[in-house]
Amino acid sequence: MKACDLYNQLENDFVKPEMKEDWYANMAEIQEYVCDNFKQRSMGLLCDFAQEINRVYTAVFPSDKVLMKILEDNVCDAMLFLHHPMDWDLSKDLNTAFYVPNPKLLRQLRESRVSLFNFHYPLDNYSNYSNSKALAEALGVIVEKPFAEFSGALCGVIGITHCSDVHELNAKYSQAVGHETKLYNYGEKIIFNNRVAIVAGGGNDTDVVHEVVKNGVNVLVSGLSLNNKYSSAAHEMERENGINLLGGTHYSSEKFGCIAMCDYFKKLELPCAFISDSPCFEDL
Repeated sequence: MKACDLYNQLENDFVKPEMKEDWYANMAEIQEYVCDNFKQRSMGLLCDFAQEINRVYTAVFPSDKVLMKILEDNVCDAMLFLHHPMDWDLSKDLNTAFYVPNPKLLRQLRESRVSLFNFHYPLDNYSNYSNSKALAEALGVIVEKPFAEFSGALCGVIGITHCSDVHELNAKYSQAVGHETKLYNYGEKIIFNNRVAIVAGGGNDTDVVHEVVKNGVNVLVSGLSLNNKYSSAAHEMERENGINLLGGTHYSSEKFGCIAMCDYFKKLELPCAFISDSPCFEDL
């Protein structure tokens, strides 16, 4: 498939005019690899390295592990579809979470004609492939409606769970992501009317919590749940309103959307594989 045709298909299927991003301001180290499209709007085609796309990989972050996997596969004329254009690692510095992709590995990907494409808010936005909807499906939650608007995207969902209390739901969350998740038990353990709010990734935000309260829900499932200077106000609001918070890490809560995207590319008759990575437990 011609690369430009694939890029245009993705734009048509996922991007809304009101979506705004601002990644490029922090990517000076790799500016020689970043295409003009991304420099102008921080969305879509990140590294224009291929004219033809014969296979696709999906991943949450462009970590060394992810980029090395593609290089080890020795593929050419391919694309890496990313949820984020930068890697994430709170273990290095709690105040600096995002890091640019490894320039040496980007150079090798350019030589192998492997483009990088990024959809952050377009993948967060409610659709059959969105992160929060995909996480809801992994938890067996029946989606009732999307919610939590941010930068032109509806990033969360509210739905019905068969779990009777937050401890059962937390155990199910741990099983779904494959590791222990974190429960901040700020309210009653019974899930009101079996309704839960899900915002994958960085959903522990005061604006989100306000909407959760407004919708009469007492459980918020998200990715980042650590209580630090950036999230202390959200935690305080959850305590005051009896909202139980479940955290599953940034990576693990958002991987399901990238996994779902494999079906999207396969429908375009492109072989596709999700590249798994390691969660950052400092997120919890």
